[in-house]
Amino acid sequence: MQDLVSLLQFPFMQRAIAGAILMGILGGLLGSFVTLRQLSFFSHAVGHAALVGVVLGVLLQVNPTSMLLPFTLVFGVVVLYLIDQTDLGSDSVLSIVLSGALAIGVILTSLIQGYRGNLMGVLFGDILAIDAIDLILTFLILVASSIFLLSTLRKQILLTLNQDVAKVQGVPVQLYRYAFVVLLSLAVAVAIKAVGILLVNAFLVIPAATSKLMSHHFGRFLFLSVLVGAASSIVGIILSGAFNLASGPSIVLIQFLLFVAVFTWTKLRFQAA
Repeated sequence: MQDLVSLLQFPFMQRAIAGAILMGILGGLLGSFVTLRQLSFFSHAVGHAALVGVVLGVLLQVNPTSMLLPFTLVFGVVVLYLIDQTDLGSDSVLSIVLSGALAIGVILTSLIQGYRGNLMGVLFGDILAIDAIDLILTFLILVASSIFLLSTLRKQILLTLNQDVAKVQGVPVQLYRYAFVVLLSLAVAVAIKAVGILLVNAFLVIPAATSKLMSHHFGRFLFLSVLVGAASSIVGIILSGAFNLASGPSIVLIQFLLFVAVFTWTKLRFQAA
């Protein structure tokens, strides 16, 4: 316990906890709509395709994370445009684009000479390495997401339930869809540094899925999703620091264990009733 208290006095640990709280809230907020709109595969595709942006950053000898924001933003918008412009199912388009992006990323990775530490850090995540700029970016994206989603909450719920009805009711469906994809892509980009490309989708989906098991009332579901995201991130960071474990996997592991616990509890309660 003394070692943990001492660890919390270091600035990097304080930044990590602050980042965990911000990213947990952001992941819970956006993840609620991702789950209900069945966009988990979309966020999965954006996260994995970000490998191209990371590798480009390494090849161009710039900070790989500085390439994530513009690349994931453009990729997310382009993929949504392709889905709208084709008769193929969205899962087919996402599979094709994801496969192509991963192929490009792997080929570009083979061109990297020498040390690949920065690349590995982004692939598997290290929230202990986040800096003040990462915190500011995460905070700005959280504020923008909160203002956009909460100020138009009724329209967002209607859009989530039925796009055709929302369009008849005068909701600017396309504008809201593209705005949400922009925010989701940016959130994926900032979360990648914390949990890594391989686990970023779980960071968005698991808290919302856990909360959905606990409540079907939208307002309560949204609140619980944010709470689960933030709390699990804090516990994961403390676990990571106390036992010298990888930070990203520690956070996702806590989220997974919480999901299993809630799932088991709901099943037992249903059987008892």
